[in-house]
Amino acid sequence: MAKQSVPVMKMAPSNAAGVVVASVPALPASPVQATSDDHLIQLWLHERSRHTVRAYEADARAFLSHAAKPLQAVTLGDVQAYGGSLVHLATATRARRLGAVKSLVAFGHRLGYLAFNVGASIRLPAIKATLAERIIGEGDVLALLALERQPRDKALLSLLYRGGLRISEAVGLRWRDLALRSDEGGQITVFGKGGKTRTVLLSAKTWSLLETIRPNTAASDAPVFLSREGNPLSPQQAHNVVKRAAARAGISPALSAHWLRHAHASHSLDRGAKIHVVQATLGHSNVATTSRYLHARPTESSSLFLPE
Repeated sequence: MAKQSVPVMKMAPSNAAGVVVASVPALPASPVQATSDDHLIQLWLHERSRHTVRAYEADARAFLSHAAKPLQAVTLGDVQAYGGSLVHLATATRARRLGAVKSLVAFGHRLGYLAFNVGASIRLPAIKATLAERIIGEGDVLALLALERQPRDKALLSLLYRGGLRISEAVGLRWRDLALRSDEGGQITVFGKGGKTRTVLLSAKTWSLLETIRPNTAASDAPVFLSREGNPLSPQQAHNVVKRAAARAGISPALSAHWLRHAHASHSLDRGAKIHVVQATLGHSNVATTSRYLHARPTESSSLFLPE
């Protein structure tokens, strides 16, 4: 008879004391998230706005140039030394540049690209709140709008103020984003900061201004605001429209499109708009951002209770 093969039992490995130790399958290695400093910066900047990408990338490059070493060799002392090199700059600029470095190294640490978050203990310089200085009165805004004679520019200025739009949101509008409402006003669908979409109601007056610049044969995907050459209006061109209007109305030359957004928030709150409504209209992700306008222009103060 042929011999039957007997299965051989393999014994589990044991330690020096003879205790059987269960074998544990090796875990797969973690995937490499970033292969270089440049790759890390690209991942860090992914899906940020073009303006933020330009500013943050410049800040990251400036830090790496000052440190003169790869990010994986950077120490807390390098970050502190970089902060010390910025003392000649305005406080807000220093805070932004250091904030960018802190954000980058924290991101690299979370991905496992950096062994330590060397920026965690760095404190950013305190910045004085200057929002109140950038809020102009209702009379100034109304004068700015009244003195504008160009239909396109008047519609743009009205939309920036009455719609509370960012300049990039305004120039990015297409005719398909506009919809008539039964009360003769309208609404616009805004693709805003952080890839968020919101709907903003417009008064009949602002809607009428937009209708005056709509071509009879405008395609639905055509830009609402065009340059004189027929190209989509750029943010810089829109910025120039605001600057010219400010000069015409005798308003501070520092006025920008964002000042009109600030004015929208402040004036609507002054007139009794609910803070969550203003938050939704402006597209603020946090109501705390909207509440800054209440602090910038308070309607009550204990100082008003004291005798003159």
